[in-house]
Amino acid sequence: MTTTPAISVQDLTRTYQSKKKKDAYTAVKGVSFDVRPGEVYGLLGTNGAGKTSTLEIVEGLAAPTNGTVRVLDKDPVAARAQIRPELGIMLQSGGLPKELTVSETMRMWAGTCSTPLPVDDVLGEVDLNHRTDVRVGSLSGGEQRRLDLACALLNDPSIIILDEPTTGLDPESRSRTWELLATLKNRGVTMILTTHYLEEAERLADRIAIMNNGVIAVEGRLDELAATEGAEISFTLPQSGAAGSGGRMQDIFPSFPGAQVTRDGEQLRIETSRLQEDTHRLLDWAATNNVSLGHFSARPASLERVFSKIAGTDTSV
Repeated sequence: MTTTPAISVQDLTRTYQSKKKKDAYTAVKGVSFDVRPGEVYGLLGTNGAGKTSTLEIVEGLAAPTNGTVRVLDKDPVAARAQIRPELGIMLQSGGLPKELTVSETMRMWAGTCSTPLPVDDVLGEVDLNHRTDVRVGSLSGGEQRRLDLACALLNDPSIIILDEPTTGLDPESRSRTWELLATLKNRGVTMILTTHYLEEAERLADRIAIMNNGVIAVEGRLDELAATEGAEISFTLPQSGAAGSGGRMQDIFPSFPGAQVTRDGEQLRIETSRLQEDTHRLLDWAATNNVSLGHFSARPASLERVFSKIAGTDTSV
């Protein structure tokens, strides 16, 4: 049985043409992905990777240069009037009028929704019901982000697009927002999430795509992405031979079948799919031969390592 995707993006290209120059800039280059009903899809990447340019087309705020986008099996630009009641959007910056109070802002926003939820209920969900009489311009940056989220939730959407929803939030507010989004996920709400907090993607997303330079470099479940890099053991060895060994370090160093061992001076790195077994092997060898391992670390496979390698910020040795 085939389920129609809640969101389908196929061969999407978006090119910006400068009015003053002949040069064109292509921000999105043939991107394809589907988001299933009730799924949370994490779209990650560094600044300039093409995430927001992609989302603006999904949101119906811009038309693609090439390719097709469908939201609830409709064109989000041509069928915006039909799609909008089902869609909640939280932009990177809400741009809400700063002179209005929180209550006035929510009532104004409710007037744009066909069947809005009770304003007080939504403000309670984002922990702003004690700030109803405060002007938007007087809110902290984190409170403004929570108000942006409240506006996105006000029409009880079946699909929510969240562009960096917890930027500027303190750790407690971020954790509460994650709990709220997890509750929405349990209700079956479909979400696309962009974020610079990898823990956020790890906690919320069913599948993750990492964009780089306008294309999707990798896509899959968290465990699938982490498995592409494997775990890592890193440490330094003393310059002299092992005490009491009677031989050179390279002559007694253990083998690690199936692992990749690289060395740069005194520093070694072991990339392995058997982290626990190879860590025990290394530590047993070091204890037996009285070898001191400096700067020792054993790191499991992680989204951070995958992201860093794609983004070109991998600082491991």
